[in-house]
Amino acid sequence: MTQAQANDGSLVAGIDSSTQSCKVLLLRAEDGALVEQASAPHPDGTEVHPDHWWNALETAGGGILDRAAAIGVGAQQHGMVALDEAGAVVRPALLWNDLRSAPQTAALIKEFGGAQATADSVGSVLAASFTVTKLRWLAENEPENAARVAGVLLPHDWLTWQLGGRRSAPATDRGDASGTGYFATATGQWRPDLLRLALGHDAELPLVAAPNAVVGRTGSGAVLSAGTGDNMAAALGLGLVNGDVAVSIGTSGAAFAVTDSPIADPSGLAAGFADAAGGFLPLSCTINAAKILDTTARLLGVDHQGLSDLALRAEPGANGLTFLPYLDGERTPNRPDATGVMSGITSSTTAADLARAAVEGLLCSLADAVDALGLQPRRILLIGGGAKSEAVRRIAPSIWGVPVDVPEPGEYVGRGAARQAAWALAGGATPPEWPAPPAERYEADVEPLVRDQYAQLRDASGL
Repeated sequence: MTQAQANDGSLVAGIDSSTQSCKVLLLRAEDGALVEQASAPHPDGTEVHPDHWWNALETAGGGILDRAAAIGVGAQQHGMVALDEAGAVVRPALLWNDLRSAPQTAALIKEFGGAQATADSVGSVLAASFTVTKLRWLAENEPENAARVAGVLLPHDWLTWQLGGRRSAPATDRGDASGTGYFATATGQWRPDLLRLALGHDAELPLVAAPNAVVGRTGSGAVLSAGTGDNMAAALGLGLVNGDVAVSIGTSGAAFAVTDSPIADPSGLAAGFADAAGGFLPLSCTINAAKILDTTARLLGVDHQGLSDLALRAEPGANGLTFLPYLDGERTPNRPDATGVMSGITSSTTAADLARAAVEGLLCSLADAVDALGLQPRRILLIGGGAKSEAVRRIAPSIWGVPVDVPEPGEYVGRGAARQAAWALAGGATPPEWPAPPAERYEADVEPLVRDQYAQLRDASGL
């Protein structure tokens, strides 16, 4: 990383270190306007040595980070970065999407006292993505490596520590800490007893910094903010406030919101995370989202534009055709062995009906994810690759029952990390007020028939 003096106090940088790549954004601290951005890929796999993240950050950040007066890191949640007494990485990090710890997950929930007790303790019922389950896997499967573990960081913690030259103690934030499984989200305190239960011995944990804290400086003098997890950074980048729910349609789906109060859902459908600004971030996921559109387009022999055009030709309810889109199992609801179900096919069923049923099935599945949050949104912000579909945009409000705003495509994780950096640079009780991203609004009359049809099929198929 260049050591040139960071002397432009008007610019801040946000880093999005995701599973696939590292993106670096340079924005104006005053209003969040984008100045420059770059990216570099990460290697594939569900375990990756953190050095690969650092190499990608150096590549993407070259010529950008040295111009920033403050830097924030947003990164994939849950990843286990295990360090020895010298601060060296013990083994490649196990990422959120490494599910080898599923057996350990079930065992830990039982040891924590069951689903309700687990949710009460750490805000969420554990899933195999959570860091604590990976520590138990390490203890059971690589005991020599487990014995070497003296400290545990998350991906964003490790990158922030690297950016500061390891001169300050490692730090994290409430948002990312709340995805570990050994952090009491409601009180904002580590639960070292739970980490010890999983790993078999104590390990050092990073300082949990305040949302506006300065946790270090780069060699060139740039302020380092606390950083956060990717979903928390996206919420900050979108400017979510109470009453908003964001729905992301990627390969998988997610619904999340910012609230003033924590949740403790014993069903496990909603994770009770903290956010990056002092509040909370309940979040629910679906396994199937944009892949529903991909699969249906392939079966119909059309591209995504063709699928959208077909769907908009059909009437609401798709002529009685209903698609339960649990193609690869599902998480919300928890049906890991489920497959997709199509009901109501007749001799009058058309390609347009099939396309419409796919879009409606996707949106009904995501409506279930929104319902799992236990909130009544006043509007939904629709993001992700699936939000490009005109059919999805136009049909969504008729199923979700609230106005739907579609922000212009953008790197909202990086933007949120940069906004946090600007907050650390300026100080103050609240993050800087940046203009909301431009968005197109969609409204429509509610079509209750669609969700009724879907619910009947979902419940009848829930064996």
